[in-house]
Amino acid sequence: QIQLVQSGGGLVQPGGSLRLSCAVSGLNLDYWAIGWFRRAPGKGREGVACMSSSENTIRYADSVKGRFTISRDNAKNTVYLQMNSLKPEDTAVYYCAADTVFGLCVLKSFRGYDSWGQGTQVTVSS
Repeated sequence: QIQLVQSGGGLVQPGGSLRLSCAVSGLNLDYWAIGWFRRAPGKGREGVACMSSSENTIRYADSVKGRFTISRDNAKNTVYLQMNSLKPEDTAVYYCAADTVFGLCVLKSFRGYDSWGQGTQVTVSS
């Protein structure tokens, strides 16, 4: 059984940093893709970052490029999203998700992402 358990998040001032974690079990990340998504109040779901070891690919949304970094700890089978220079518009519920259908690092489509974390709130406010 595949499980994605998230931790991290919280309240931070503009310009601050947070790190989100996504501990993955029941899935070999060497073969499948992991993505981070967010849903801001009143808005649709947005792809933020993804990585695929099989494709050797990492992608970022333009809105977070240069500020967010996705990474992976193989020993812990955990994926991280380091978020720096946070802005109020980054406020959202953040989700990690695994694509075990296509194994592709894709941000514009959610079709292959069939396992999701529970979500964690990130609030950027002074």
